Amino acid sequence: MSAVAGWTLLALPVWSGLAIVATLQGWGRQPLSGPAPQAFMHAAVKRTLAGHEGNVAFVLLEDGQVFGQHFASKGKPVDRDTLFQAASLSKWVTAWGVMTLVESGSLDLDAPVEKYFKRWRLPPSNHDNSAVTVRRLLSHTAGLTDGLGYLGFPPGKPVQPLVASLNRAADAAPGADGFVRVGVEPGSSWRYSGGGYTLLQLVIEDVTGEPFAAYMQRAVLDPLGMRRSTYRPPEPDQLATFYDEDGSEAPHHRYTAAGAASLYTSAADLTRFIQAHLPGPGGELPGRSVLSPRTLELMRKPHAILFGQDHWGLGVILYVPNGKGGFVIGHDGGNAPAINTAARLDPASGDGIIALETGDPSLASRLAGEWTYWRTGEVGMVGVSWMLVLQRIAIGSTVILLVAGFVAWRVWRPVGLRAA
Repeated sequence: MSAVAGWTLLALPVWSGLAIVATLQGWGRQPLSGPAPQAFMHAAVKRTLAGHEGNVAFVLLEDGQVFGQHFASKGKPVDRDTLFQAASLSKWVTAWGVMTLVESGSLDLDAPVEKYFKRWRLPPSNHDNSAVTVRRLLSHTAGLTDGLGYLGFPPGKPVQPLVASLNRAADAAPGADGFVRVGVEPGSSWRYSGGGYTLLQLVIEDVTGEPFAAYMQRAVLDPLGMRRSTYRPPEPDQLATFYDEDGSEAPHHRYTAAGAASLYTSAADLTRFIQAHLPGPGGELPGRSVLSPRTLELMRKPHAILFGQDHWGLGVILYVPNGKGGFVIGHDGGNAPAINTAARLDPASGDGIIALETGDPSLASRLAGEWTYWRTGEVGMVGVSWMLVLQRIAIGSTVILLVAGFVAWRVWRPVGLRAA
């Protein structure tokens, strides 16, 4: 009997590990489109979007140029210039603002971030607060355990001041207590932290003496040609209608943590942002003089590892290796009730995808994940369906336990039953 128990205890974690690896590697997964030209992927995405109960702006890039695009809405029309709330994709653009200050010498990536605070201090902790640096905040390795997650403020409710939000966010998502604090040793592990990017928003304001939205407009958005984009709530006629999952209209929530969750951008402007990572058609350098090519290379180098895989750079997600010594990079975002955004870029080829939508909490990320798998044959940590992983673990574990139970019964059943 002890042998049965031992083999069962060994088989359960082995199966769980196999289920994770199988899902990460895409075993048994069918790509959205076959290994054919971009036109096939474009057509497959359009088929997927048919009947979407919301609105969507979708762009497919090839060699840095727009290959195809698609816009649809169940209500007020959207086009390439319609603004969407970018949710956590905002962090990627915010990171550019931070890195402009690093390039100018106003920030040191590895200095204690509290060196730059004028209005706030990290709460006392059992860890070394001086090890919380700009580099670690950008890569979610600063030891913050806030788990934020912001819900924003509905119409008619005042937006919380920035410092008050850092003390305790009044719009913390369920499961987050709203406190920004150091809960594990900085540099020891990767933990996603919306509060970390709210700290970076504070850093930008305290270092420049400007409101965050004004600095980002002057230093990043306008120079990149993203002139419709803004970190301030735009006029309603510029903004895509917000839809819930059931197709009903949803309210427009505004955010204190704009740098973490509330850039407003369009498909056209986000295309310009993606293209700024690449050489321009007229010989323009990557970064377009906002950042240097060397800084862009630094941002997409691994700075965080999860489950043994390179996972995060400085402000940018490293989805999967691109086979050319780098990664497919980008960011996803999701705000309540059903806002989802995603962007991917392979810097080696200039190919990419942009999806902005409301009405489904995961459609944009699913499309971008399908594109990534179609391009590389790999799923990656962010693209994996953890629900599928859990289902595979549950099914396999059930089979293992049933087999173990049957074997144990065969070994230990009463003598009379054995004789029969």
